[in-house]
Amino acid sequence: MPPRPPSATPAFKVRRSVIAGRGAFATRDIRKGERLIEYVGQRITHAVADAKYHDESMRSHHTFLFSVSRQTVIDASVGGNDARFINHSCDPNCEAVIERSRVFIYARTPIAAGQELAYDYGYERDGTETAEDVARYACRCGAKRCRGTILAPTKPARRKPHHAAARHTDKIKDA
Repeated sequence: MPPRPPSATPAFKVRRSVIAGRGAFATRDIRKGERLIEYVGQRITHAVADAKYHDESMRSHHTFLFSVSRQTVIDASVGGNDARFINHSCDPNCEAVIERSRVFIYARTPIAAGQELAYDYGYERDGTETAEDVARYACRCGAKRCRGTILAPTKPARRKPHHAAARHTDKIKDA
């Protein structure tokens, strides 16, 4: 199903948010599947992004980076637009979709005028995260099932397959 085209009326405006700093709030009812905005900014390498932003030196994590490939990161702090103000939620009403190294924000659900827009940032984990890392990437979305971090959900430990005990039934032969 092709994405629904955006309406002529702007979908959102940026204002103060209880989630984090500024946020994007719907200015009108938004249909499920509507493309809201493209996330734009300067395209840089991961090495440049790592050199530019030192998470360990920040009191709390705050960047406008979006990884689009193994080679490219979009830095919306340079040439970015209002898409950079869409906050994270563990129960998002939007989703970020990478299409040919471009990022578009779509409505996952119908969104009422006045609601804050959010998508799940789902920062990738490599398995070496510490309690300090989880705290640095704290989530304040307020969702009922908030996982407490903007890091991607932890993958459940692989369990060995459980095999049910075989049922033994006596076969009755018709005589």
